[in-house]
Amino acid sequence: MTDAGGAFALFFEQAEPKLRRAFVATYGADQGRDAAAEALTYAWQHWERVEQMDNPMGYLYRVGQSKSRARRTPAIFPAPDNAAGVWVEPKLPEALVALSERERLAVVLIEGFDWTFREVAELADVSVSSVQSYFERGLRKLRVALGVNQDV
Repeated sequence: MTDAGGAFALFFEQAEPKLRRAFVATYGADQGRDAAAEALTYAWQHWERVEQMDNPMGYLYRVGQSKSRARRTPAIFPAPDNAAGVWVEPKLPEALVALSERERLAVVLIEGFDWTFREVAELADVSVSSVQSYFERGLRKLRVALGVNQDV
């Protein structure tokens, strides 16, 4: 493997799970995986430029958004399979779809995957205070949709 190939392989190993989670949080499972694949394909094709960037993840997030824009449909989150032994609030998928893309991205990555506000801000190329606003607004909407009156 060439040095560029090795550098890309290392980048891919670190970036792929994060990009996939971000896109799945934004667009749902199928479209999210497709957007991540599109972004990482672009990264491989333009590796010399991408590896020099200060924020390649943020750039690739925007690439995935752009490349998937034409075929994008509303986010779809499958109904939870509570028979599999993991209980999920049945109304959660519908409530997540009702959030804006940025609210959903912030809530899912921060609450679901323990990302920091800064990590989400860098990915979405917005300020930390904007992420905090999206996060708080998204949580408020989820609480209303799910009938939750207080944090447990």
